[in-house]
Amino acid sequence: MDICLRLQAAAEDLGVAAYLVGGFVRDKLLGRPCKDIDVVAVGSGIALATAFAKAFKPALNVVVYERFGTAALKLGDFEVEFVGARRESYNRDSRKPVVEDGSLADDQNRRDFTINALAMSLNIANFGDIVDSFGGLQHLKEGKIITPLDPAITFSDDPLRMMRAVRFATQLNFQIAPVTFAAIGEQRERIRIISQERITTELQKIMAAAKPSIGLTLLYKSGLLRLIFPELQAMGGVEEKNGQRHKDNFYHTMQVLDKMAERSDNIWLRWAALLHDIGKPTTKRFELQAGWTFHGHEAVGARMVPRIFQRLKLPLGGELKYVQKLVEMHARPVALSKENITDSALRRLLVESGEELEDLLLLCETDSTTQYEEKRLRYAQNLRDLKEKIETVEAKDSLRNWQPPISGDDIMAIFGISPSKTVGDLKTAIREAILDGEVGNDYEAAKAYLLVEAAKLGLLPK
Repeated sequence: MDICLRLQAAAEDLGVAAYLVGGFVRDKLLGRPCKDIDVVAVGSGIALATAFAKAFKPALNVVVYERFGTAALKLGDFEVEFVGARRESYNRDSRKPVVEDGSLADDQNRRDFTINALAMSLNIANFGDIVDSFGGLQHLKEGKIITPLDPAITFSDDPLRMMRAVRFATQLNFQIAPVTFAAIGEQRERIRIISQERITTELQKIMAAAKPSIGLTLLYKSGLLRLIFPELQAMGGVEEKNGQRHKDNFYHTMQVLDKMAERSDNIWLRWAALLHDIGKPTTKRFELQAGWTFHGHEAVGARMVPRIFQRLKLPLGGELKYVQKLVEMHARPVALSKENITDSALRRLLVESGEELEDLLLLCETDSTTQYEEKRLRYAQNLRDLKEKIETVEAKDSLRNWQPPISGDDIMAIFGISPSKTVGDLKTAIREAILDGEVGNDYEAAKAYLLVEAAKLGLLPK
């Protein structure tokens, strides 16, 4: 509370009323940690920030945003933002409001949800009192997301609030009130005026939650998902032919994602879980003998990942390659676990998965969502057996993150040739021979094999 008392002193010196507002008040009442402090002054927020900063020795550095009438500073682990109380009005083509000075009531009216419209007084006369104009305290107890004013207007004015409603429902495990949720469906087309970066920021917060399926399912049911992530929306629904139905791939994916979230905080591994079956809608076929099939959905899904990342403004570097690799390989271990596995197949899995092997196997574990106990136990046992065999081959052959003992540079030096298709073909031949167990995994054995293969092409060592 030392920060609060210092804020109180600065406000008294200026003769302005000041309040803690928004997420900090909400999270304190919920017992959740929060390092972002928002302060509203009924007057100049910039002046209050400056007075507060000067009370420290040395004075704190204040970053001022004159255009928005706000100021921010860092105090230890806390980020403190100051703003003057204001009223807002909106142009239909933009979520950026026209801002005017206002009262505390005006400032609460502009808040997105009642649980974020709570204000805690920093003033001596009523220090610590909560100003609750819209029943936010009761809604906190009931676990409800409700807008202070007409939800249709709230979401039309700033459509990003629809994403925020879903995100808060996910993070807090709250329910969006029926009238509020209906307004999201009615106003969903307004999301088109929001930048992709802001939408993706909310998506990432949903993905990082304890149970991401809450938010993604709300997006699906509201119709927002069709607009912001049509590939995921397309996974929903079930078809029936000749009395045969396939599972709903959207809800299966939600189960897989939640299971992954229980096991890992790695956001990109969660994305791999979300996208592992993204190729199924385009590969779905009905065959009289086999029923519903999704042949090649792994490869199709892997090809879709870069387009999805690019459109969503997700990172296009190592994160993309990691997710794409897991999507492409996610069915491999399961297929191997059903067969009499050869050492050659295990070697290839080890080499091609590399550092991602553990994550790949975890994805396979979470991909089992069957309700049939016998099938679930058999699947789990098959994966355990596969892991044991992988460990045996790995211990014997040391193939994790493996590269062939002879490189392309070695081949060019041995035969005195320049970079060419022949060099690549010879390198591939050595790699395949070692993985198939025909050649030892050492330089001398590989070189001996290379000389034989090169001679077939008329190449001799220089």
